[in-house]
Amino acid sequence: MQTVAADLELFSYFRSSTAYRLRIALNLKGIDYRITPINLLKGEQRSEAYLQVNPQGLVPALRLGDGRILTQSMAILEWLEVCYPQKPLYPDDSWQQAQARSLCMEISCDIHPLNNLRILKYLVGPLGRSDEEKTAWYHHWLHQGFRVLEAQLSDTTYAGGEQPNMVDVCLIPQLYNAYRFGLDMASYPRMQHIYHHCNQLDAFIQAAPEQQPDAV
Repeated sequence: MQTVAADLELFSYFRSSTAYRLRIALNLKGIDYRITPINLLKGEQRSEAYLQVNPQGLVPALRLGDGRILTQSMAILEWLEVCYPQKPLYPDDSWQQAQARSLCMEISCDIHPLNNLRILKYLVGPLGRSDEEKTAWYHHWLHQGFRVLEAQLSDTTYAGGEQPNMVDVCLIPQLYNAYRFGLDMASYPRMQHIYHHCNQLDAFIQAAPEQQPDAV
């Protein structure tokens, strides 16, 4: 097992769903960390100083106490799982682990990228689409992903069963965005159920965008 570098610094934007994932996971595992806000709307992610942290100019990034930096939320989540195994976010069973990873990838690779802030800004900027067309795009791709995801979720308290796991970590930020952008959630009762129960837990409450130091 790797040596864990203490004093974790999370580069985050309060509404970034990928940073939101990490905040939830860090809270569920009881890991201390501090937040350095990066304002995406002001373009701070493209500053020379931040590009030294993450050359992609994206959040999140996680700086370890020894100065090493990790990027990409799913890679960071996997690192946390290896280095802080005392509160696992994957099931013990290998088949169930694979199923959980599959759902996480559906959310993080198939659903989230099409609704990312930089994609939406490109639609209304260089492509000249209206806000109404942008919202229609957003809703279309969410429904495409959510229909499949809803059918795959079990009728349990959380997406991962009776205890929150990595699927919930990925799902809740995506659902937060869906509610924020006015998606009709009537067809997704299981996801609504999971969202309600997760957001009664301190780990999720404290990770919510409204609770962040850079919330506006």
